[in-house]
Amino acid sequence: MNKKPLIEPGLIPAPGGLLEWRDSQHFDRWHDRPCALCDQPTPMRSHYGEPAHKACAEDWIAANPTEARRLGRFASDFQPKRQRSDDHV
Repeated sequence: MNKKPLIEPGLIPAPGGLLEWRDSQHFDRWHDRPCALCDQPTPMRSHYGEPAHKACAEDWIAANPTEARRLGRFASDFQPKRQRSDDHV
């Protein structure tokens, strides 16, 4: 898992938290591949292009929180800070 992420990763959710995989690069509309965690077909992809169901990734994070943070595995999408409308004065 030394590949460079295809999508800029954000935070690893807390164990039991939900991933936010909104970027379209998390979905391969042409090919289902076996999930790296359950081996069932999925069109979903991690930041590293690894096939993984979102629910499987969330379960893996809950079971392996230290390793998830250390590896940055199954991160949420990067969420840039939004400017508040009252910041424009």
